[in-house]
Amino acid sequence: MSKLKSKNLSGKSLVFNLIAIAINLLGLTFLVMGYHQSFEDSALLYQILGYTFFILGLGGLIIFEGWLLFAYISRVLVGGLFIVSGLIKANDPLGFAYKLEEYFEDGALAYRIKDLFGWETFSLEYFIQHALAISIIICVLEILLGVMTILGSKIRLATWLMLGMMVFFTLLTWHTSVCDKDATFNDIDTYALTDPVAQVKVPQAEHNEDITIINKTETSVTIKEVKKPQCVNDCGCFGDALKGSVGRSLTPAESFWKDLILLYFVIIIFISRRKIKSNTIKENTILIFFGLAFVGFFSLVFSWSFPLVFALISILLALWIKRTGGKFLGNDLGIALMVILLSSLFVTYVLMYRPLKDYRPYAVGSDLVEKMSDGIDGVYENVIVYTNKKTGQDTTITKLDNTTKAIWSDTQTWEFKDRETITIKDGKLPTIQQFDPKINVQSLTATEKNHSYISSVLDSNRVKYVDVIDKSTGDRYPQLLEEFYIEDWDTSQYAIGDTMLRLSESLDDISLQQYILEQDQIILIISKDLDKGNFSRIERLKETAKMAEQNGIDMILITTVSKDEIITFRKEYELNIPTVLNDETEIKAITRSNPTMMILKNGVVKGKYAFRSTPSWDWLTQNILDIK
Repeated sequence: MSKLKSKNLSGKSLVFNLIAIAINLLGLTFLVMGYHQSFEDSALLYQILGYTFFILGLGGLIIFEGWLLFAYISRVLVGGLFIVSGLIKANDPLGFAYKLEEYFEDGALAYRIKDLFGWETFSLEYFIQHALAISIIICVLEILLGVMTILGSKIRLATWLMLGMMVFFTLLTWHTSVCDKDATFNDIDTYALTDPVAQVKVPQAEHNEDITIINKTETSVTIKEVKKPQCVNDCGCFGDALKGSVGRSLTPAESFWKDLILLYFVIIIFISRRKIKSNTIKENTILIFFGLAFVGFFSLVFSWSFPLVFALISILLALWIKRTGGKFLGNDLGIALMVILLSSLFVTYVLMYRPLKDYRPYAVGSDLVEKMSDGIDGVYENVIVYTNKKTGQDTTITKLDNTTKAIWSDTQTWEFKDRETITIKDGKLPTIQQFDPKINVQSLTATEKNHSYISSVLDSNRVKYVDVIDKSTGDRYPQLLEEFYIEDWDTSQYAIGDTMLRLSESLDDISLQQYILEQDQIILIISKDLDKGNFSRIERLKETAKMAEQNGIDMILITTVSKDEIITFRKEYELNIPTVLNDETEIKAITRSNPTMMILKNGVVKGKYAFRSTPSWDWLTQNILDIK
């Protein structure tokens, strides 16, 4: 252990320690490659090389006492990555909160506790209601720890906090990477009898073997239910930012390895935490330069210069306040308060308006038609598996013909085992899959029926019916004319009435997807919940609706609520425009603000405005809309 306690940054040899660190990192790279599916053909080779170089590098660091040097290099990597990661999350704290909500579901992280410790009543669902607050705290804390790590401020506290955060994040990505959606676990919850969930599950327990009532009192019921894990598709760390910049997010396995590597660097810093002090002027020069360079690298990756600008301003202000803050603020506390203030201002802005950089598929400039059709078909092959009765080995063939006759016809040697579909090339789903604003025919009000497109759909789906009337009761039984045969009816009991046009019973929903995407220009108001939306700018929306109608421009409201709620909203705000429904998850992807105005021209997003920045009609006509 004495070798770990050297306070000399260079250790016994700067050169040999740098070589040892390079070898160690090379080993780490080979290890990642060895466990990545892209290199599975040479996986064993990469794994052997990885473990060999990784251990050799650690051995060199021990021999040449290079832990402190490695810790300083790790500070640059960890500090820079924490700043970028924190800012990416802070740019969209609501999106990160949505991802946390998924992890707090009983089938996610809580399932791991239930599975490992048999704690069937364990739950994290309490934190769902606090997901946004937790999201903001994590964002700000990440940025703060990144700056503190680079500057060497309160490094002992910072390393403990980073270690805790990395254990938490690694647990998240581990769950995502190994989650088996076909597994099951027992979940025990207690509900008040008045709880809607209880009112649904209690009757289900009578015929559903996966639901069992354990205990029931006059006021509550305890229910045991067999559930399947909730496998979160991606960790949400960079989420939409990676999809919007490099084309895809990290796979669950890649996210897990990323966190393992970052945890490794944090452990290296943690080991040397007692030897790291606040930076000297020389150390500041070196660490800040390389730290900003690392942040700049990620700014290029994400096509967003803001992380570099924010990091530079934060670090410069931190150094300034430490020098001029006097007795109370001229210290690490002042640095922390400065970074927290800047980070909080940024988070507050994006929560009040919209993300500074929109990486989602509905960002301004996005062609929705293109993003709805950019999927790639996978290449698959059907194979037949035969087992050799003598050796037990399997072999696969793709077709039954003369080239494979020696196998499929030799029933004494080969036995049919199974048919399988193997993936030759993975397909890719379209970027946008669930943008499909529609309305159920039964939910139509006069406002929707008077809309030109909806009216035309209704007219084209009217078919001829024959009115058949029960003479004794007066009940009517409309019959489709093309299927009506008078011989099938007893005319002594039934009167055959007039032929009439009625809406086809096969028409359930009217989709406005293509109509919206094909309009030269259209104004959409997006609200995931009309009751919880902030309609303080309703007068501007009403003015826009009035002027848009006069100028032949459609304005449509897209929401998720019921017909009754829509009618209540119209009465309260007097905004009477056609209203259609879309999946709530997709509305969350379109906007974080409730409501939002979005303007499309031939399917291309030309403008998107949070409710606080709802533009006036005059501004729209001068900057976005084409008015003849």
